[in-house]
Amino acid sequence: MDACPKTIYLPDTMVNWPWPCAINPHYEDVKAEVDASFRDFKALSPKSQEAFDKCDFARLAALGYPNPPREHLRSGCDLMNLFFIVEEYTDMENEAVTKERVDIVFDALTNPHKIRPEGKCILGEIAQQFWARAIQSASLPSQHHFLKTFDEYLNSVVVEALDREQGLMRSLDDYVKLRCATIGLKPCLPLLEMRMDLPKVLHHPVIMDLAKCIAEIVFIDNDMTSIVMLELDFDRGSAMAWAAHYHTEVQNRFIDGLVKVPSWGPSVDVLVKEYLNGIANWARACHSWNFESQR
Repeated sequence: MDACPKTIYLPDTMVNWPWPCAINPHYEDVKAEVDASFRDFKALSPKSQEAFDKCDFARLAALGYPNPPREHLRSGCDLMNLFFIVEEYTDMENEAVTKERVDIVFDALTNPHKIRPEGKCILGEIAQQFWARAIQSASLPSQHHFLKTFDEYLNSVVVEALDREQGLMRSLDDYVKLRCATIGLKPCLPLLEMRMDLPKVLHHPVIMDLAKCIAEIVFIDNDMTSIVMLELDFDRGSAMAWAAHYHTEVQNRFIDGLVKVPSWGPSVDVLVKEYLNGIANWARACHSWNFESQR
């Protein structure tokens, strides 16, 4: 056994990111409310509940949505909790069980007022209560965008389960593509547009590529070493260096992409700017939460 503890160098990937850290002023109040509500579901074992409490997902939501009103922050907190419980109920399961459970979740989201059958998996009730509350203050385009992106996320969770079941090791490019989906960033973005009406703008290729950049930044910071150590058989130092270099490349792609955003007229452009600042902030929010939580 080594006498001295090992030191791991973590590159400061966000040192030059122009968007500073901010937190929603309703954080403490909403956290107390949403955490109590989530415990009422009794969906977790004592060990999992302890892990949940350490993660402080309400803080992640408050960092990711620093400016929206209280009701939208509540929806953000509920969404973070939904991500956690979906992962908790699928992370060790095979494809068949995972597919069954994510289907329950999506059925609840697409039928938010349907009476849930008694004795069924609690995932449906959690998802339904989240979405029934959220749609009360969400624009129709944001609702459509959320359902589309969350469906894509759920499908990626099933693919991940199949990979796990089959012991599949993906190429780095394939891993990046799948991880951009399983990290769950894209379904977070429609909550930024809950007060907006941008049905077509956000499907523009430039806007979509900017969102993809943020998803890559978030998962790189989250996965840092495992990305390349597992896929390319790098040592830890080389893995860190590769991830930091790739992170910088994606940051530059995002910054360069901002100047390519077209104009849709003054009234729309101001909303697009708000939205893009919101997605850029998510990169900062996730990085900060990685160090501020106890997960």
